[in-house]
Amino acid sequence: MKDILLMSVDLGTSFIKVGIYDTDSKCVATETEPVKDYRPSPGVFIQKGEELFASVLACIKKTTNRLGERAQKIEAIAFTGQMSGFMGVDEHWNDITTWSCSLDSRYMPYAERQMAQLRDQFLDIGGTNFPQMAPKFEWFKKEYPLESSKIAKYLMISGYVIGRLGDLPIEDAVIDRTFIQWTGLADVRNDRWSKQICDAIELDQKFLPKIVKSNDICGYLSARSARETGLKAGIPLVSGAGDKPAGCLGADIVTPGDMIFEASSYGEISCCIEEYRPDFIERRLDVIPSAIAGEFYATHFVAGSGITLDWFMNTFARQEGVSTKEMFAMMEEKVANIEPGCDGVMALGLLGGSSMPLDGTLRGLWMGHDWSHKKEHFYRALLESFSYDFALCIRSIERLYPEYALHAIRIIGGGAKSPVWTQMCADVQGKAYQVLDREDVAMWGAAMLAGNAIGVFGDLKQTAKEYVQVEKEFTPDMIRKAKYDKHLAIYEKYMIELHDFFVRLQNIQ
Repeated sequence: MKDILLMSVDLGTSFIKVGIYDTDSKCVATETEPVKDYRPSPGVFIQKGEELFASVLACIKKTTNRLGERAQKIEAIAFTGQMSGFMGVDEHWNDITTWSCSLDSRYMPYAERQMAQLRDQFLDIGGTNFPQMAPKFEWFKKEYPLESSKIAKYLMISGYVIGRLGDLPIEDAVIDRTFIQWTGLADVRNDRWSKQICDAIELDQKFLPKIVKSNDICGYLSARSARETGLKAGIPLVSGAGDKPAGCLGADIVTPGDMIFEASSYGEISCCIEEYRPDFIERRLDVIPSAIAGEFYATHFVAGSGITLDWFMNTFARQEGVSTKEMFAMMEEKVANIEPGCDGVMALGLLGGSSMPLDGTLRGLWMGHDWSHKKEHFYRALLESFSYDFALCIRSIERLYPEYALHAIRIIGGGAKSPVWTQMCADVQGKAYQVLDREDVAMWGAAMLAGNAIGVFGDLKQTAKEYVQVEKEFTPDMIRKAKYDKHLAIYEKYMIELHDFFVRLQNIQ
């Protein structure tokens, strides 16, 4: 095969990352560029569209400079990255609202009102317990009516970047199917906007972008964008997929019953399924449409789980002259010697509340400690709490999808580098955990979609299987699982029973 390169653009919250892949799945160049954000007051987290797009252009330019003349071999660009948020633009793609991601919580009163009215519709039709765009639309319309009147389209960040790179007419704005569930506005089973939900919140569907497949060519790199990035004009701009489904594709989670744990800033377990069945009983699961049309992922995330672990290390374990990597290694060694149950210490690691089931009042808590406990007990208790939370999610998946034999879970993200946590997950959940031979699964998944769109790769499932392997497997210790089961039962009850105590605490004036 001739020298063909594929570009992945990862639109992260803190960084833009660009990776260049050849047709053997090798990453031949990568660069990052920070994204500026503004946090003027508690609960406010915004990023300006122009600055964010400038970071995308700068990151692509850095990558093409590194490649030199070989940059002219790039034949397609696909996108991945953050999956929930809200952005309104005018007919010329000018940013009206700023990009408001999930960390910007000003919309929460509107989310609570909409959930009271549309809770079952959001889950049954929209596939989510945690809608973002629907309440943010109402929030912005009510509190910023003059600015709201200028909006021509409401977008996700990838749709905004595609539109800007291709100089597309605003009526050609797109959103990939893997992003639609957390808008709260879609009929996820049928890849279309929900008339029932849009009418209920008085949103005219003309303001919403076209829903496309993950391997659709949505436009072509404009001459202006080509000059600014060092690329050739006319390169296909492929929709790509959100970081979760792109990572599932890159990790070969493409057969119903396959499962993956992304141990990252927002830890998440996903299971490939053929049919969406709402979790009305426990509300622990959302659904994400797969990058492969016709399939989905039953999914559960813990908001900020990885962020919480970083917070703990920086707040309680940091030492002068010791790097973050060294701190985690030192803590890993210490917690390895602690038995299940942390010598009586239990934690709730939900510092940002519970997303599934939705309970914004819950916060962090350690209990059961006395003078004998050390920092490592508290850290391991956090790891155990997240492992319990995901065990409850797996229980819901097994209840809703009894036809799947869920024996093994692949693990990716920073947590995959921790043998202690990986073994803990296997023991708590009674499943084998598999570490892969590559860490760039989301970027590679997007590159795969780019290649598929232009005919370089054939069947996506077959391509996924060819380029990733299991490197190591952790098998569950069923004796330790029996010990963990007792703590899991307590954790499940505490999530419910502690709600009222957190409400009282937060209501103190």
